[in-house]
Order: sequence, then structure tokens, then C-alpha cells
Amino acid sequence: MADMPDVVVKEGRRERKRRQTRERIEAAALRLFLERGFDGTTIEDITEAADVSKRSFFDYFPSKEDVVAAWQDGFSGELIEAVAAQPKDAAIVDVIEAAVNAALLDAISDPQYLAIAALIRDTPTLRARDQLKYAKLERKLADALHARCRGGDEELFRLSLLSSAVVSMLRIGGERWGAGLRDMSLEEFARSMFDELWTALADLGTQARRHVPAQ
Repeated sequence: MADMPDVVVKEGRRERKRRQTRERIEAAALRLFLERGFDGTTIEDITEAADVSKRSFFDYFPSKEDVVAAWQDGFSGELIEAVAAQPKDAAIVDVIEAAVNAALLDAISDPQYLAIAALIRDTPTLRARDQLKYAKLERKLADALHARCRGGDEELFRLSLLSSAVVSMLRIGGERWGAGLRDMSLEEFARSMFDELWTALADLGTQARRHVPAQ
């Protein structure tokens, strides 16, 4: 069956206005968080800076924490788009590496990225919630990889395990990078992290096969 042509959905005036309001609230909140600290910024501060009512704020975000979570979701969206953009015949390892590198490079091109990442790391309430980001990212990455392979439930299970390992690498790598391990470029750092991940998985697989009981 031939591929279906891409369908472009035109954004209506109402949808555009809602998107612009949401973006204005998010931008104002993030700027204030960086200037005053997360705990030092109130919802009233945000609504005044964004020129919206408190009711409008809660129409888009249930809490201040959800503003930061929405910003974090941008990375997962870019990662999933990057997975889909890889060549159809690319090996799964190459797909993952290329997609992660593309999403990371896009993220750090935003001047706010490292500052907000540090804010999350230094704010207990945000740091505790930050773990939810990785759980969501695991599911989204597994589904995106599965959509490329179109295997059954067993394949989805295998890809879920792989996604969990990759996302754990991103979490640990982010902690290393945030701790000041920056004597190399981000591309080199990502390459070293992937090398460590694939080597560890291969070594563990070899060790596991050695301990399989004889039939």
C-alpha cells in the first residue's frame, strides 16, 4: 500500500490564541523562576507578568510545577520526532543515537535550557517530580521505536527494556553533566555515554549467558 500523503491541519484562530496565551504564561513563569527562584515566585507574580487572570493560569496549568513539566515535555516531543525522522532501514541502535543527539543539540540551543535544568536540580519540589519525566519518556520512546518496527507485544517488551536503559543513561548523564563534567563537547559526552551503555549491556548479556543452567 502506498504511503498516505501528509495531512496539514490549519490552526484556527481560537486554537492559535490559546496556544499563544499558554506560551506567554510559560515564558513569563520560567523567566520569573530563574530571576526569583521557584519558591520565590507566586502564581500572582506569573499572572501579572503574563497579563492574564489567575483563572486563565489554571485553565492551562494546574500548578507552578506543571509549568516546568510542560517545558520538560518539549524534549520528549523533539526526541520522538527525531526517532520518526530517521531512515526507515536504519538499525535501532543508530536510530536511538541519532535521535538522542538531535534532541540534545536542539535543547541546548535554547539559552534557558541549562539554567532551568539547574533550577530543577536545586529545587527539592521540582527534583522530586522530575522522576515522572523519565517514566513518561520511557513510554514515549518505546512506543516511537515500536511504531518503526511494527512487531507484536514481545517486541514492544524488548523495546521497553531498551528504552528504560537509554532513559536511565540520559538521567545519569544529565547528573554527570550538571555536576560539572564538561571538559568535552556535548556530542563527545553523549558518544562516551552511549559507548558505556552498549558495552555494559553487551557485557551483562555475555555474563548472563554464562550462567544459564544447562538443559
